[in-house]
Amino acid sequence: MTAAPRYIHHVNFPTTDPDRTAEWYAKVFGMKRIMPKSNTRVVLMTRGNFDLHFTPVEEMERMAPYHFAVEVDDWDEFLDHLKELGIRHTRPIQRPENQSKFCYIHDPDHTMIELVYHAKRPN
Repeated sequence: MTAAPRYIHHVNFPTTDPDRTAEWYAKVFGMKRIMPKSNTRVVLMTRGNFDLHFTPVEEMERMAPYHFAVEVDDWDEFLDHLKELGIRHTRPIQRPENQSKFCYIHDPDHTMIELVYHAKRPN
């Protein structure tokens, strides 16, 4: 047994429209909605390798600069995917120290999401 944590299981964000949020994360990141067996109103989304939860709220408070980051496998393909969906992103920036790239998008509730790509990512 170890006292060190194994990994982050999920993070939870607010949403003003649970169904719209579930549909958006399914389209953009290929996540699946899990219908809870309890009476919770929390939206449970998974990709298998990470989970996101969304708690319904009446109104959103400004989240920026708080955000989470998602690593993508193919930078150009993912940006093309966003374009097909009509999702705008900030100007991509490349970090010269490790050749990684990043930009930001926002979900329908304006939660900021950083997209990251590392060409020489360790496995």
